[in-house]
Amino acid sequence: MGKAEKERLNRALNSGLNTIHETFQVLDQAPPSSLEKVSWNQVIQMGEQLSKQATVVGMLWAGEAPEAKAIEETMESYFNVLQGFLLLSHGSTVGAGPTLSSSIHESVRQAVDCSFKLLQESVDLYGSRNKDKKNSIPQFVGAVWEACSALKKAPATNITAIGRAMTQVAVSVKDVLREMKELKPVSSDETVETSDNASTEPEKKLHEEDSLSEDDLGNDLSEEEMKVAQVAIGVVSETLATIKELIRAITGLLKLENPDDNGKFVDALEKLLKLCRGVGAQIDELGACLYPPQELPAIRVALEKISSNIDEVQVEVESFKSSSESFVQSCNDLKTSIKQMLHQLDCSDTGDIVDKLQNVALSN
Repeated sequence: MGKAEKERLNRALNSGLNTIHETFQVLDQAPPSSLEKVSWNQVIQMGEQLSKQATVVGMLWAGEAPEAKAIEETMESYFNVLQGFLLLSHGSTVGAGPTLSSSIHESVRQAVDCSFKLLQESVDLYGSRNKDKKNSIPQFVGAVWEACSALKKAPATNITAIGRAMTQVAVSVKDVLREMKELKPVSSDETVETSDNASTEPEKKLHEEDSLSEDDLGNDLSEEEMKVAQVAIGVVSETLATIKELIRAITGLLKLENPDDNGKFVDALEKLLKLCRGVGAQIDELGACLYPPQELPAIRVALEKISSNIDEVQVEVESFKSSSESFVQSCNDLKTSIKQMLHQLDCSDTGDIVDKLQNVALSN
């Protein structure tokens, strides 16, 4: 009798899971604009109902082992709420761009995955003689609670979602800036090492190079390379300031978000995010190129791409007719820093040529 009941529970579980999987796939498709938009607060409220259903499942196992019928009925109620949760979530994506849709999708998937694990654990536990396994139920219930509670922190608008994505870029740029400031010139002890010692102790030098730790990386920049690094720090600092001003400009547009403009506003925001991420990628490239031997041509390319992206960002922001003076000033300051660094690169290129000519003269 127990085996037949366990099989029935598994069939009910699989049937419910398949239905939810099919519904979840709907989230991958953009809802028609004619569909009435569901507020994110409604999704949060349904998430609270989901939390209550998880609590009911947990209570089943608080005392003596429940009957199979009780587990099946609880599971059916859970799947009904989960189905409603998914449909409301899909309705909340009306007018959502890729960034907001992705955020909603991730938040919903987390709640669904935790629910699946809880229900699977409940069915697996039925008829089990492993008493310790019963103690795992509260953990799975807690995971559902956390996933549903996280819905309150999820972005509810395109602007909020895109602003957070830009903030992630700013955090990455800040990390690069911190690493740049840790770059150090070659120590005086290394610079006074004579060529005779270098030639007579090749094995010792090789051993020293092999024993370098990660902390030693970037601590052997020449005087000319340090000049380039210092100017680069200025560029990255101005880039970070510009991204912060861009985020302020974006968040100031909340009242302008209009789902009735055929997505033009959202498309513009998504373009800004793409440009912002492009700037972040070039900052990563710039930081990597500062380690010796510095790759001056690659640095130049990165600077030119950053400048081009910032020009496009300015055009997009100004199209909103709400561009602040501080944002414009940040863009101008960044462009000035880029010009200064390009000039420094020209000087470094000239210095390299002179050094090479002197080496040729000495060898002759």
